[in-house]
Amino acid sequence: MIRVVATGTFDILHPGHLWYLSESAKLGDELYVIVARDANIRHKPRPVIPEEQRRMMVEALKPVTKAILGDQEDMYKPIREIQPDIITLGWNQHFDPELLMQELEKKHIAAKVVRISGYSNSPYTSSRQIVKEIVNRAQTRDQNTLKSKETTSDA
Repeated sequence: MIRVVATGTFDILHPGHLWYLSESAKLGDELYVIVARDANIRHKPRPVIPEEQRRMMVEALKPVTKAILGDQEDMYKPIREIQPDIITLGWNQHFDPELLMQELEKKHIAAKVVRISGYSNSPYTSSRQIVKEIVNRAQTRDQNTLKSKETTSDA
């Protein structure tokens, strides 16, 4: 039985997330996903979706065997508990695979690290891109509504 672990924030699920998890699942028999805790996310804006809701959404995806929240103090604790054979990294995750392998070895965790390629069949493969597009569309709609009201009141 080959156990795979994938990790991430998974805020606003999109096709890139599904690609990452599907490709990760193909590497083994079970896919465990560690969802980042709100308090541990420091390298990007805070998630829109609360951590428990993000965990539930990820666990509902077909490729996922089980999704858990990460540990707030020790990111390696859930990995030690799961004992994966493979740990996958998404194309845009800020981990250096070689440094991660060294850290795993120091902690006596015998897992291979695999980087999953990015998904290119969708223009929106990042939560940040999706939020930006929503804001842009809302601003355009508001501007068009304002122009429409001005035109109507001038008539």
